[in-house]
Formats: sequence, C-alpha cells, structure tokens
Amino acid sequence: MLEPSNNSILPEIPSKRYFTIGEVSELCDVKPHVLRYWEQEFTQLRPVKRRGNRRYYQRSDVLVIRQIRSLLYDQGYTIGGARLQLVDVMSESVSAATSTASNVIELRGLPGLEADSMLKVVLDDMIAELQQVVLLLS
Repeated sequence: MLEPSNNSILPEIPSKRYFTIGEVSELCDVKPHVLRYWEQEFTQLRPVKRRGNRRYYQRSDVLVIRQIRSLLYDQGYTIGGARLQLVDVMSESVSAATSTASNVIELRGLPGLEADSMLKVVLDDMIAELQQVVLLLS
C-alpha cells in the first residue's frame, strides 16, 4: 500500500478545461483501465464522452479521482467504503454551499455599506470552506 505522503507528490493539475484519460492517468498515478472501472463504481465520476466514445475529464473529475485514489490506496478503504466516504464528503460540501448561498440571498435586502461588509464576510467564509474542500480532495 502506498504511503499517505505519496498523494502529495502527484503532479500539479494544469489549468486546462479537459483532460484525456492518458493525461488523467499520469496526473493521478492510476492506470487507464482502473479509471474506466472506477467510472462504473463511483457515480460522482462522469467524464464527458465525445467523438468515438473518447473520455474527456474536467478538473473536478481529476480532484474526485485523486480523492478516490487516496481513500483506496492510502487510507485502505474498500470500494464500498470509499463510495460511502465520498458521498459523505460531497454531501457536506453541498450543505455548506447551500448554507452560504442562502446567507448571500438574505444579504440582498440590507442597505448599501452594511450589505457590502457582510457580503465580504460571507464570501471570505465561502473561500475558506472551498479551500478546505480542496485540501480534502488533494
């Protein structure tokens, strides 16, 4: 089994819109046939398919794959356990985003400067939460 520290030596994800299965394989240190298998096992992993059924992954897919890889290889989860763990992480992220979005909607009714300063606080909180999600996924 790989050491948990090995996940940090994965290459940085380039700022591209789409990645081929070969590129994702290199970015995540996972063979292409394993990626295709994980697509069947994890509903969160749905690459765009184009021309001749070619897969094109987005940055969010790469982050999910790295999280799956960490759960399976570093933390020792089974496929079923990793699936449950991933659902828990995703649901926490969605509930945090929903809570923040409702706070922003409430701020729209406040007068000028007060709304601006409160909106900044809410946005700072949102940025902090997103950074935590990125840390969880890396």
